[in-house]
Amino acid sequence: MCRLFGFRSVITSQVHRSLISADNALMRQSERHPDGWGVAYYVAGVPHVVKSVNSAVSDSLFQRVSGVVASETVVAHLRKATVGNLSILNSHPFQYGSWVLAHNGQIPDFARYREAVIARVSPVFRRFILGDTDSEVIFYLLLSKMAQRFDVHRKGAPLAELSAALRETVEAIQEVTGLDCYTRAKEQEFYLSLLVTNGHVMVAHQGGKELFYSTHKTACPDREICPSYAPCCEARSRSGFVNHFIVSSEPLQGENIWEAMKPGEILGVDWRMQLYQEMRDASPAPVGA
Repeated sequence: MCRLFGFRSVITSQVHRSLISADNALMRQSERHPDGWGVAYYVAGVPHVVKSVNSAVSDSLFQRVSGVVASETVVAHLRKATVGNLSILNSHPFQYGSWVLAHNGQIPDFARYREAVIARVSPVFRRFILGDTDSEVIFYLLLSKMAQRFDVHRKGAPLAELSAALRETVEAIQEVTGLDCYTRAKEQEFYLSLLVTNGHVMVAHQGGKELFYSTHKTACPDREICPSYAPCCEARSRSGFVNHFIVSSEPLQGENIWEAMKPGEILGVDWRMQLYQEMRDASPAPVGA
């Protein structure tokens, strides 16, 4: 399976250590996930997406990009191909406008279900599907569900509506396939762990494949010089507002405190950096509200 990494912060920050320097940084993980990589980062609210079909560990471009990326919002993905050929079109993250999505998982025997899933994608978005992967189709199905609820070009997308669109997307795929990514994920090899952002909001969905998140550190090495330092940087937030939000397929080494997301859990931050959490079959709510 693939590897996901998402970063959202109140300040422009370097993510070099998470992508390259740590012993289990994404570049090291690419030895087991060699079928391409992609990094999306935002500058002045505009996504810049760089992709390659090469392994990150042997690709000098990955090191160059990771070394210069400093942003409030970053999404990175390592691909281990299950559906679709090795191609830039099949590499994650996928982008439409300001929205970027990366997927860890697969719809097994996707060729069998492809046309039925695409039929549920709005014609407005269907024409943008260019590759062969299940992940790209999932992205445009999600955009279709989002567009039914809010203006997808609006910067501050409402997380409750985005979360609802994610639920509807997963339900639609499960209805078409008859599979269950929550209770029978491993048995059926059906996983829909997703990470989506527009640079202002970021949301992760645990769809059977492990996801971990971090909102604070044991100790911030920049506490004496960072103008945004606050108690929430080194302890669980009491208000629900955080200074950073990180999602990863596995805990990365360093000062960050990691917690595992539960199957079916949706977790994210809005444009104000207020945490949002929704458990499956439970009422959604901002954390600390």
